[in-house]
Amino acid sequence: MIPRLDAVAVGAHHRSMNIQRSPILWLAAGLALVAAQPTPPAAYFPPPGDAWERRAPAALGLDSIALTHAVAFAVANENRAPRELDRMLAERFRGPWDEIVGPVKPRGDPNGLVLKNGYIVAEWGDTRRVDMTFSVTKSFVATTAGLALDRGKITDFQRRAAELVMDGGFDSSHNAKITWHHLLQQTSEWEGRLFGKPDSADRRRGVTRTLQAPGTFWEYNDVRVNRASLALLRVWREPLPLVLKREIMDPIGASDTWQWHGYRTSDVDVDGRTVTSVSGGGHWGGGMWISARDLARFGYLHLRRGRWADRQLLSERWLGLALTPCDQNPSYGYMWWLNTGRRQWPSAPEHSFAALGAGSNVVWVDPEHDLVVVLRWIEGSAVDETLRRVLAAITD
Repeated sequence: MIPRLDAVAVGAHHRSMNIQRSPILWLAAGLALVAAQPTPPAAYFPPPGDAWERRAPAALGLDSIALTHAVAFAVANENRAPRELDRMLAERFRGPWDEIVGPVKPRGDPNGLVLKNGYIVAEWGDTRRVDMTFSVTKSFVATTAGLALDRGKITDFQRRAAELVMDGGFDSSHNAKITWHHLLQQTSEWEGRLFGKPDSADRRRGVTRTLQAPGTFWEYNDVRVNRASLALLRVWREPLPLVLKREIMDPIGASDTWQWHGYRTSDVDVDGRTVTSVSGGGHWGGGMWISARDLARFGYLHLRRGRWADRQLLSERWLGLALTPCDQNPSYGYMWWLNTGRRQWPSAPEHSFAALGAGSNVVWVDPEHDLVVVLRWIEGSAVDETLRRVLAAITD
């Protein structure tokens, strides 16, 4: 049975990889992806608040019934993990270092939106509910790095982090070789203990291996992402949530309901002030808590190549770097998931990309069709089919 929808609609850890490719070719691919995204004249940008204009799907070249069925499929494939997310974490991560040290809250019902040309053409569930997003948070960490590049606080991501961050975290001979590029692509192989968690707590769980040279091995590792977040805090010298709010979230008209949490163990000294270093995920609690509507605005900013109305909030230089495939994992950029070779979503265009988090939480951006799709609490195995159905609703 098709669920009742908004009237507009009716109208796991990833495996490590070590695949070598030419960095020049990959960078060219990232820059080409950005260059291939022309901003339509007089693009629509929603004002702050709830006055987000809606359009009937047919008015924007979408089949209403097909789109309704796509949404129904997403709703029918609710994630099977417990809604009590502390239980989900306890079941998923077991080991000596898996104590939850950040805040956790139960999740809500499945919800989401489809934007076409910036207009809402489908919306379901409570899209204003603030929930955890897990590793979607990583794309927000990356955004603060992009802002640091644009503001000249970091001049080159190929430079070593130790040149700017002198808190002891990059002092060892191994860690001293780590660049910002390595941190953002999750190839840093950073070694150490941070906020009570050793990097080995998230090293290909259950598998003992020898550390590789920085830049030679890709691994999804929340301890190392948290080290990147702390390094960026050192560069900005102010809390990353304040940076994000001032530079991005307020200008795009996001609500004041989102929250970015750290851990009870992640307070650090910054110029004599105690500041919480926020986490880049929810593995041990914390991370970005945000609504689907605010996620849609964040995704739409990236669809519009970093521009919001008359302001360029993120440079195209940054976006070209962020969307450049990693040598060791072509499906990954600077904490954004890519569709290189259509490996991530076989049914979607190759130049689409997304912020992804456990749950599943998805902010998918498709420049080719001027689409943003936000999916919350869907089975990961159902994401590609949901996107296929949305794309199949396009009639022109």
